[in-house]
Amino acid sequence: MSDEHLPHHSAFRFHGRWQEFARIAISNLLLTIVTLGIYRFWATTREREYLWGKTDFIDERLEWTGRGMELFIGFIMVFLFVGLPLIVIQLVTQGLIFQGAPVLAGLLMFSMFLLLFYLTGVAYFRALRYRLSRTYWRGIRGGSDNPGFQYGLSYMGKTVLGWLPIFLMVPWTMISLWNQRWNAMSFGPHRFSANAQWTPLMKRYLLFYLVPFIVFVGAGTIVVSMPLSGDAPEPFGGTGALYFGGLVIVTVVAFYIIAPLIALIFYSKYFRLAVGGLRLHTLEFEFRARAVDWILFFLANMVIIICTFGIGYIFMPYRNWKFFIDHMEAYGEINIDELTQSQTVVEKHGEGLLDAFDVGAI
Repeated sequence: MSDEHLPHHSAFRFHGRWQEFARIAISNLLLTIVTLGIYRFWATTREREYLWGKTDFIDERLEWTGRGMELFIGFIMVFLFVGLPLIVIQLVTQGLIFQGAPVLAGLLMFSMFLLLFYLTGVAYFRALRYRLSRTYWRGIRGGSDNPGFQYGLSYMGKTVLGWLPIFLMVPWTMISLWNQRWNAMSFGPHRFSANAQWTPLMKRYLLFYLVPFIVFVGAGTIVVSMPLSGDAPEPFGGTGALYFGGLVIVTVVAFYIIAPLIALIFYSKYFRLAVGGLRLHTLEFEFRARAVDWILFFLANMVIIICTFGIGYIFMPYRNWKFFIDHMEAYGEINIDELTQSQTVVEKHGEGLLDAFDVGAI
């Protein structure tokens, strides 16, 4: 049959085991240490080959065809054409300040900031393009002919527009950029279509947005109300200083506990909406993880990293990928006869910009 309906069980399935991944992760760690960090490009490739190779989409395994040398070359290119010029600009800026030209130095620093801002957007786009071009299913890959330079400008403009109204339009920025990235991508002969809506995000974003005000206003209310009750200690006495110091510590701790949890609640909604608005020809996608799933996943990761004194961080790529695949779903039907190889360009180097700016995920 040329038309293949997605099966009733999950379209995505992961068959990996952490014990198998541990052998890869531990050897990668040791080789990265011995080579003073250079091996990490090949370490990333080994991890992706395992994770992709243990993932089914409609009973067919994915395949990662990227190479460590591509990532290494990408990093070298970024260092030569971006890193070194930025170092020179920084040195020139410091020289201008010492020579009494702070205005010119400020303009140069601002220009450097704009360049990094622009390149961050390009990095997001080109990393997605590279990863799709190296991901194969049934011998078919994805990619894009768009180099991402226009997206870099959109990234700057939409990010600033999201910030201008006291950061209230950040959800619009996030969804709009997601749609723009994916609308430029394709897999095989079919283009992706992304039309996620941002307005359903606003309630959760406002909850996250108001967390600092709620926590610190609540603490301020306690400070103001205690003297009125007649039970408060003298503010300048030893007991009073201890009391207010404890209140400050509790407030800061509460903020750093509550804010990440509310951020996860917001992000869970964002990712669910973003993936839910994604289409590939007749396929529709869904990400089923709810806020509680994200919170439990995040807490488990923190426990693993803390209890292993940081060594458990090497298992995060495995846990992140497994979480993603376990909650990913697809619906629709695929016409196998229509599937042909993508004609988009193939990147000759890897995610240098993304790696240099330390953004994105596996």
